[in-house]
Amino acid sequence: MDAASRHRPVIAAESHTPELLRDFLIDLEATAHSHDVWRLLVRLGKDLRLPFVDFICASSFADWKQTLFIRTSYDSTWLNTVNMDPDVHKWSYFRSHAMDHLTPITIGLEFLDEYHPLPKARIAVLKEAASRGMRAGFSIPLRVYAPPQSALVTFAGDHSRRDMLTIINAHGWTLNTAAIMAHQRYMMHFSAEFPERNQISDKQWELLQMIGQGLQDKVIADQLQVSISAVRQRMNKLMEKTKMSNRAELASLAMSMGILADPLRHTLGDSQDFLIEMGSEPQNAVRRQRTK
Repeated sequence: MDAASRHRPVIAAESHTPELLRDFLIDLEATAHSHDVWRLLVRLGKDLRLPFVDFICASSFADWKQTLFIRTSYDSTWLNTVNMDPDVHKWSYFRSHAMDHLTPITIGLEFLDEYHPLPKARIAVLKEAASRGMRAGFSIPLRVYAPPQSALVTFAGDHSRRDMLTIINAHGWTLNTAAIMAHQRYMMHFSAEFPERNQISDKQWELLQMIGQGLQDKVIADQLQVSISAVRQRMNKLMEKTKMSNRAELASLAMSMGILADPLRHTLGDSQDFLIEMGSEPQNAVRRQRTK
């Protein structure tokens, strides 16, 4: 994606957004893969002299049941040993802030006095990060609620406290909005790419759709023109490949991947029910309207 191709014509109403953010969002519209989104985040960080970008996402922000992915724009293998120490790991910005709060925070050794009292081992990690060019940064917590997920995007660089605050004051809106919108776009692609990551065949994809629709084995067998035994064999292979343990989990997977329509959208024939709310007290200002 080159600079010439990324700028579609804009209308005057779009010109009030900072140019850097506007161009980022226009590029984001054209992404076709999660990798494209990641490249845009890294490029934005480099444009603002914050080349060290982290993107982490976990499947449950309540207790971090499973890390979905960790992406870094730099070689972060030195953190592997650090993260093996639970007493240090619990003080990561993800665990100590982003899982419980929505406010962006300044991070790094330069802002040590603004953070919680930290153990010496954690301070040593921040000093090591500073020696590698990550003296200061800006972290943005992110959320997806269905299914529950918590994420964090961090932009960092080799800056003094004063210089980092200058960047935040000038571009904080851009960084915050870019992270939020990129996260949404990334997760859309990431979910759709599940078959690619897990080498799901076309036949397994078709089966997953049918399971998600709630079809029973006999109906699936009739539609696929195979035996019930063949359906169950395919289902077992699908569960093995997707790491799912039962039919309900496969149906949930289908929903998470966007294979099925949103069940909260109830459509009745040519009419559709929806809510109209007016005023600050919804219990006094709700009505249901049906249109054709």
